[in-house]
Amino acid sequence: MCKINLLDKISFVLVIIGAINWGIFGLFNFDLVHFIFSFSDMLVRAIYILVGLAGINMIRFLYCLNKK
Repeated sequence: MCKINLLDKISFVLVIIGAINWGIFGLFNFDLVHFIFSFSDMLVRAIYILVGLAGINMIRFLYCLNKK
């Protein structure tokens, strides 16, 4: 059985934030992350990188769940 650790919980939150941002972008052509953090392009880029890494971690997590 796969245990959920802190990294998995943070990854869940980041993937949900990324999904909401993509949904808003698809519906309204509005980038919420860029709007909130427009003062720093480096921070926006870091958030997108973290969301991508969280997605990769969720792939690992799903593999761990299916490995029972």
